[in-house]
Amino acid sequence: MLLVANLAGMSMTAVADSPPAPGAAIPVTPGFEKSVVVSGLANPHNMLMGPDGYLWLTEQVSRKVTRVNPKTGEMQVALSIPDAVHTQSANGHHEQDGLLGIALHPDLLKNKGHDYVYVSLTYAGGDSKAFPNRTLIRRYTFDAKTHTLGNGTDLIKGLPSARDHQSARLLFGPDSKLYYSVGDQGANQLTYLCEQNKAQVLPTAAEVGKRDWLHYAGKILRLNLDGSIPEDNPVINGVKSHVYAYGIRNTQGMVFVGDKLFATDQGPNSDDELNVVVKGGNYGWPYVAGYQDDKGYAYANFSAAKGGCKGDEDQYQNGLKVAENIPVKKESEWSSKAFVEPLKTFFTVGNDYVYNQPVCKENNLFYICWPTIAPSGVTYYSGSTAGDKAWDNSLLITSLKRGVVYRVQLDAAKAKPVGEAVPLFRSLNRYRDIAVDPTGEVIYVATDIESSLGTNDQGSAAAKFDNPGAILAFRYTGK
Repeated sequence: MLLVANLAGMSMTAVADSPPAPGAAIPVTPGFEKSVVVSGLANPHNMLMGPDGYLWLTEQVSRKVTRVNPKTGEMQVALSIPDAVHTQSANGHHEQDGLLGIALHPDLLKNKGHDYVYVSLTYAGGDSKAFPNRTLIRRYTFDAKTHTLGNGTDLIKGLPSARDHQSARLLFGPDSKLYYSVGDQGANQLTYLCEQNKAQVLPTAAEVGKRDWLHYAGKILRLNLDGSIPEDNPVINGVKSHVYAYGIRNTQGMVFVGDKLFATDQGPNSDDELNVVVKGGNYGWPYVAGYQDDKGYAYANFSAAKGGCKGDEDQYQNGLKVAENIPVKKESEWSSKAFVEPLKTFFTVGNDYVYNQPVCKENNLFYICWPTIAPSGVTYYSGSTAGDKAWDNSLLITSLKRGVVYRVQLDAAKAKPVGEAVPLFRSLNRYRDIAVDPTGEVIYVATDIESSLGTNDQGSAAAKFDNPGAILAFRYTGK
């Protein structure tokens, strides 16, 4: 069992970063040469460096598993899954469903009979107009001769699915288990403003018995490789299920460093988080965003509106200002013995923070100026002989919003951050996921195809991005 198993309820040593000023530009990183490995990708969601030296990725919109030779840019489609469901809104915006997570078996291409690749995807199978789809995790077998995936086997079906906050990060653990993040499905905001947020709602024994997984929203799951529930999973509220940790909002990045599982979580208008995931840990959402400090956030429960939720009550002030009929709960008014504070937030602000900044007033894109980074992928930079030695033992976190990669230095025990996060590789892009060349010399970043959802060099909303749907390479030159 992992070392992280019995840490729930402990307070981690946190590092509070300072939020950038609204409209502040981020400088370009010296010492690296940027190039485009490949372009024309249909919204890459998850990207990994494979044992064959290829970058493996899922394309959310085209619903393809693609392998990319990072040296030549050659692309090979290993699998197309046309029955995976992806939603596009009337205004052309790509929603967060489709082909999502990917994980590679550690024995892939080692002639051990385990040439397995695991993916998660959305499929038609919901039971309501608001939630017409579900998510599944499927295992495929890789054919090294044809470079294709086949023999798909569904491991678990019926997971929650929505157009927002899928999370959907799939990870193979050092304990030979699968880890999977299920977001809160966007409940209590925007399209789903009137839907109950179920990040704190745990499955009952009866639900587990009949394979009803809908209360897995807002959870991190741990599964056996056949999709079953591990015997040593935590018993929470008297029930053992796939749930390993809960109370998350939108965890799009997870990485193991040794036996510690680090994860990012996207906050509301503030307080994006870097967490260490522990067995049975409760990360507080939606009652707590970031630290439990009553700063910059309160839980406004729109689904419990007096007189009924009409869908127009949110004033986008992080729960600090809402319509009179909305019940609001301070962070300090909630408690849980299993609560685990974040290691770091991006960023924590006071109750006097002005969320509707004038610099982001155009087209009402105020969220661009909120003190958040929209963290997505995360990977571990262990060190190298060819790269920057100052980066050894760091987490690298991609930002969908600020067009940077944040480097977070870890302490010698690889347990907690040291100092403030450093923004790197600034460009006009939404950075989705990240992978590192085995030498440590090259860092690869996948970008979204969406526009007007990030910051320009003046810190306001970007109208156009430089490299949508691409893989970028940042090679260390030292110059």
